[in-house]
Amino acid sequence: MLDKTTRVNYLFDFYQSLLTSKQKNYMTLYYLDDFSLGEIAEQYSVSRQAVYDNIKRTEAMLEEYEDKLGLFSKFQEREQLLVALKQQLQPSDHAALEIIERLEKME
Repeated sequence: MLDKTTRVNYLFDFYQSLLTSKQKNYMTLYYLDDFSLGEIAEQYSVSRQAVYDNIKRTEAMLEEYEDKLGLFSKFQEREQLLVALKQQLQPSDHAALEIIERLEKME
């Protein structure tokens, strides 16, 4: 199981286009840029509680999107299948290995 921060970062990568600009900004500052709630609050002239509430609501929304669309779980399953497929191939299967590498780069 992934830790919470890693999971939220993945979900954010998949679903950020569904968020408002304010939600994107808060999530980027908090999860990617490692800002504290206080630093974000100061930057936006709001309370720490407002930032916290917005981040928690956004996290819940990301989880809801994942429950409905499942993009992240499908991504994880594809990754596992590609690893399993690579393990089944012989080193001499250059063409197949090249196709798998191209698929991995598409992610």
